[in-house]
Amino acid sequence: MINYQKLTERLGVDTYDEVKIYHKRWVDDYIENGKNTRDDKWTKSIAVGNRSFVERVKSLMGALAIGRKSTEAEDSYQLRESAVPYIALFRGKKDDIGPENAFFWDV
Repeated sequence: MINYQKLTERLGVDTYDEVKIYHKRWVDDYIENGKNTRDDKWTKSIAVGNRSFVERVKSLMGALAIGRKSTEAEDSYQLRESAVPYIALFRGKKDDIGPENAFFWDV
């Protein structure tokens, strides 16, 4: 949910239509400047912001946040998923079928 009135006040514009115009310009400028690369901070984090915001998100997550730590990265803090090796989850399912699983037909 977005409080459009507060958003327009914070951005110093009069209407939400102006916000849309400025937003389009910001996106276009960002793409034209060649800075349109993936940033792990935004794509791999649960929460990104100042320390109090990240800690608040963590506390609201309750048991889901157990084992996760907020870390400082450049100019902000992040709360990320813990890294789990993918292969560990599927090792048994991806092993080769050996001769013990073979059935030889008498043809």
